[in-house]
Amino acid sequence: MKKNGVMLVGLCGRSGSGKGYIAKMFADCGIPSVDTDAVYRRMTAPVPSRSALSPCMNELIERFGEQILSSDRSLNRAVMRTLVFGGDTAALADLNRITHRHILAETQAIAGQLFREGADIVLIDAPVLYESGFDKMCEQVVCVTAPEDVIVSRIMKRDGLSEDDAKKRLASQKTREELEDRADVVIDNNDERPVLYERVRRCVDHLRAIRRERYE
Repeated sequence: MKKNGVMLVGLCGRSGSGKGYIAKMFADCGIPSVDTDAVYRRMTAPVPSRSALSPCMNELIERFGEQILSSDRSLNRAVMRTLVFGGDTAALADLNRITHRHILAETQAIAGQLFREGADIVLIDAPVLYESGFDKMCEQVVCVTAPEDVIVSRIMKRDGLSEDDAKKRLASQKTREELEDRADVVIDNNDERPVLYERVRRCVDHLRAIRRERYE
């Protein structure tokens, strides 16, 4: 989205890096964000009737069958995990193809509304920014990072996982080094709030300078 002087910025980071925490600091500095995980949860949440299902859910049912539909007409995530993580690479590819397309369209719509309300920069908070292709719609990418032992501890505390399970989750994601290498800005989320806030504030100044240079 590169028109009318507005700019989309990707926000990425491994599980436990604290992207949500940093996104709130950006919001305090006047830069709102769109949480793509939240967008997906809304698309697959319970609805009052079958006719109220989202286009995303209807397409998933068409591909995977009624078995993925819970009694409250939300996505049965346990069934879906069994279907796509049992070694069927085609099923996983289809899940990603369907969900990413719908999430992208809704994310663009939300970002457009934020722009109409006066935002000149919007963060796209996407855990799988590169895998989903969302990075292609962003002019800059900010990576939130932290040491491995810190994020393992955060995941264990947040999700109630063992250390081994937390490490397995991280092993399935892009490495810290790869994300940092591909990002335009890296924010180390391993300090107290005043230090972090200053890093975010400097990043905001940097992003606004880029936007002014390109659009004003």
